[in-house]
Amino acid sequence: MRILEENSEYLGVSKLLLMENAGAALAKVIGDIVEGSSRVLFICGLGNNGGDGMVAARHLSGNYHVTIYLLGEEGKVRTEEANYNLSIIKSLKYTVKLKFFRGLHDLEKLKEEISNSDVIIDAIFGTGLKGDVRSPFKEVIETINNSGKKVIAVDIPSGLNPDTGQVHGIAIKAYSTITFHKAKRGLIKKGAEKYVGKLYVASIGIPKEAEIICGPGDLRSVYKTREPWSKKGDHGRILIIGGSKEYSGAPALSALASLRTGADLVVILSPEPASIPQKSFSPNIISIPLKGEYFNESHVDIVKKYSERFDVIVIGPGMGLRDKTLYTLCRLIKELKNKKLVIDADALKALKDSKVTFEGNVVLTPHAGEFKIIAGLSSPPPSRTEERCRCVKEFSRKVNAVVLLKGHEDVISNGDKVKVNRTGNPGMTVGGTGDVLTGIVATFLAWSGDPFESACAAAFINGVAGDFAFSEKGYHLLATDVIEMIPRAINEAINGKLRATRL
Repeated sequence: MRILEENSEYLGVSKLLLMENAGAALAKVIGDIVEGSSRVLFICGLGNNGGDGMVAARHLSGNYHVTIYLLGEEGKVRTEEANYNLSIIKSLKYTVKLKFFRGLHDLEKLKEEISNSDVIIDAIFGTGLKGDVRSPFKEVIETINNSGKKVIAVDIPSGLNPDTGQVHGIAIKAYSTITFHKAKRGLIKKGAEKYVGKLYVASIGIPKEAEIICGPGDLRSVYKTREPWSKKGDHGRILIIGGSKEYSGAPALSALASLRTGADLVVILSPEPASIPQKSFSPNIISIPLKGEYFNESHVDIVKKYSERFDVIVIGPGMGLRDKTLYTLCRLIKELKNKKLVIDADALKALKDSKVTFEGNVVLTPHAGEFKIIAGLSSPPPSRTEERCRCVKEFSRKVNAVVLLKGHEDVISNGDKVKVNRTGNPGMTVGGTGDVLTGIVATFLAWSGDPFESACAAAFINGVAGDFAFSEKGYHLLATDVIEMIPRAINEAINGKLRATRL
């Protein structure tokens, strides 16, 4: 839901509008199951769940006796949308009573309000609760559960985990729950029914497109904030295996992209002729030479030893297509298949006819030509998005890996879910932008551990960075221009400044 809300805003459906829709939908269902003129008490938290409750209270105030108890200080409401709706409630002096619960010393007053009400609306916690419910919320929930009143939960009973259905120490036992858009997994888990009661699912206007496209919500799902006590390595250690006598730049581009995305440490293992120039590209690059001009079997044990110290291994950029190299790459991939891998470029071709299947921890990043080879197709993948999605999904399921098929519209699948990325532009056909994408995927995978979410977020950010580069350079952009725009792309996405454009 967090992904969908942010992607909806990216598409132009604001969080404020979604809150208004949620509150209106909530009020409609309450109106269907609660008699008119009843005394309805909304107990609202300081986040968006409380904001949804405030909107519903406003909608119901014409036909019901409505009171809102806000659990906390007015100035501590956490979101802009909830604050906006609180300001409206404050102006409704004659139709909505607004009271504040500022601590356990107000518990007796709350108990009295509950006893004088016919129905209690639980709008305390939404899907963002972490850890056990603490005081004074614990005591509030106990009071509600012991009141004998009919309780209706907003989105999810407060204290219930929306993913697992587990209880965070204590949870509301609702008569009914009105959830939004789709039933959260935790609401339909065995054992959750005694907390959920009768379940209603209400539409709040989230466009179907928000589920299909990659957007800022996908970035949010993998984004790792830096705490003051962070130390080197907490934000990812990436090992890149690539390069050859002819190609030194590709692994360096992946390394720089990974660092710009936010990885703490990136190391390249490259044959000597590639390693030496890589060191001159940037003082930020650590490149360790492997003896010989090309990757060969003598390097496999070296790579395996190094891999033990890294979170994610990138294999493929600039390695070349010599038969011995491809054979060795195939062996290496099989031996590292339990690690988190990003396989790109020449290493993809090593998978042809290998019949290798993975452990669900791998991202493959082919373009159309490479996909044709590894999937054993007689022609390139279909150009129509729907058919392309079906083709990628089938192959992803077959090899048990996430596939990110690059193109005008990137298609990403884990064999179950499929998403489409629409960012990017034709200027990104320049060599090296695929290597940049690989580096971004690797960092996100180190942060989140989820190959599908990492691939979706990386495709989006790579395309946004490319669009920013295009706005400055036009069709003269280089892969290094895209790298320099990665921080801006991430910052604007996280801060909600991006909006979709139709290309």
